[in-house]
Amino acid sequence: MSCLMVERCGEILFENSDQNAKCVCMLGDVQLTGQTGVPAERRGSYPFIDFRLLNNTTHSGEIGTKKKVKRLLSFQRYFHTSRLLRGIIPQAPLHLLDEDYLGQARHMLSKVGMWDFDIFLFDRLTNGNSLVTLLCHLFNTHGLIHHFKLDMVTLHRFLVMVQEDYHSQNPYHNAVHAADVTQAMHCYLKEPKFASFLTPLDIMLGLLAAAAHDVDHPGVNQPFLVKTNHHLANLYQNMSVLENHHWRSTIGMLRESRLLAHLPKEMTQDIEQQLGSLILATDINRQNEFLTRLKAHLHNKDLRLEDAHDRHFMLQIALKCADICNPCRIWEMSKQWSERVCEEFYRQGELEQKFELEISPLCNQQKDSIPSIQIGFMTYIVEPLFREWARFTGNSPLAENMLSHLAHNKAQWKSLSPRPHRSRGGSGGGPDQDRAGPGTDSEAQTVREGDAP
Repeated sequence: MSCLMVERCGEILFENSDQNAKCVCMLGDVQLTGQTGVPAERRGSYPFIDFRLLNNTTHSGEIGTKKKVKRLLSFQRYFHTSRLLRGIIPQAPLHLLDEDYLGQARHMLSKVGMWDFDIFLFDRLTNGNSLVTLLCHLFNTHGLIHHFKLDMVTLHRFLVMVQEDYHSQNPYHNAVHAADVTQAMHCYLKEPKFASFLTPLDIMLGLLAAAAHDVDHPGVNQPFLVKTNHHLANLYQNMSVLENHHWRSTIGMLRESRLLAHLPKEMTQDIEQQLGSLILATDINRQNEFLTRLKAHLHNKDLRLEDAHDRHFMLQIALKCADICNPCRIWEMSKQWSERVCEEFYRQGELEQKFELEISPLCNQQKDSIPSIQIGFMTYIVEPLFREWARFTGNSPLAENMLSHLAHNKAQWKSLSPRPHRSRGGSGGGPDQDRAGPGTDSEAQTVREGDAP
């Protein structure tokens, strides 16, 4: 697609339900030319979902038409439209806080590189603006505003766009999660083994990708979009559907805000492509791909961080670690995140049950307990990745601290896990108890496709 037709209504237009989008409509009435061949999306790019149920009277797999639930899962585009989409431009400063709260938030920012940073408290102190506040601070402390000659007002406007495109109604995939991932990425960028090789561009890419990696997340996973025949599943041909949307949405916001408009065209093209590579790496279905490559590099000792390609690969690994680092936080915060992600799982399960769809793995509250989900996730996804990250860092204090928290949190969940009845002569608890739910036979079933607890 060489250019994007942009209208003020904000949606993706389709010729029919079996075709990909013929154009992506965005906020504003400006035509955006896809210089890199990368379609961009902006808030409101989701169409209102025409949620068509499976026809229960047939077994052909065709979609029945006996009931349509319009806008049921519009990703809150109808009820959660941004102020900008409604044409209301905020006139007041973003932070309407008294001096006591501002002082506490500033004090917390002075310790933003500490692993026990409490993002929940920080979000309360910033009146729900943790992502904007954190990114402004980090861009300043890393010298990115000066280096790239960024306009502070434009930067702030872009970050507000990103923050508002997260859905606060999501228990887990919201702006607080994005802020938490960004703070973790900041910690990883400071690892001595890594930091000395990073360029300002690497740092900016890492922070931007962390901040926007789940932007406009609907609170349901990719299989849900596929089996409900959602337009985005067709648009991206059922491949990294959510990650592709997060990336395209980020590009749309960058172009709309004109944050990087003063930079050379070749540089902005490179930034857009690298952001895509980083965000697409967070697809949990690609976990084995990245883990295998990382193990091979560490075994062969052939990582050359002086090389831009190897640095980019480690930025991908760092973002993947940041995205699933919740089990490596202190127990009090880790437990909150675990409860939040499971609540989001259960909501999807209830929705699937309501409309007589097969309940997705880990989404059945009656069968999938929080402890079993978390134990499986830690065992098959988190531990293997963070062990290799620790090898990369040379077992840095941060890496050892994270592994220590991980072991402690796993033990905590095991102590809270319902004990199965022991059969006579049986050993009771065994390795299979670490599986994340009944019938799990691979790590792919310990997390939902496209998401990570």
